[in-house]
Amino acid sequence: MATSQAKPQTAAKPTKPAAPKNQQAFLFDGTNYKWMIGGLALILIGFALMAGGKSPDPHKFLYDEIYSFRRITLAPIVMLIGFGIEVYAIMKKPAEQNLSSKNI
Repeated sequence: MATSQAKPQTAAKPTKPAAPKNQQAFLFDGTNYKWMIGGLALILIGFALMAGGKSPDPHKFLYDEIYSFRRITLAPIVMLIGFGIEVYAIMKKPAEQNLSSKNI
């Protein structure tokens, strides 16, 4: 006597809605890129603040210029803020746009 065994049913995987044919789906939107550019600008400003301090005489060490507040404290803080903005820009969820409600 043959018995029929029922196969266990698996849950259907949710699918992402497909992007319209004329539009490509991007990972980030415009606001993410603006935040990224702002963070990159702060990182570059921090590097610029660290630059300099060269003595005109190679035999003379300018302690106050090398270890100034700008190079030791301000520049690293500005750079860390820039890196924090970069992390925020990457982790920020892009705003969802409902294309069906827009008049194209």
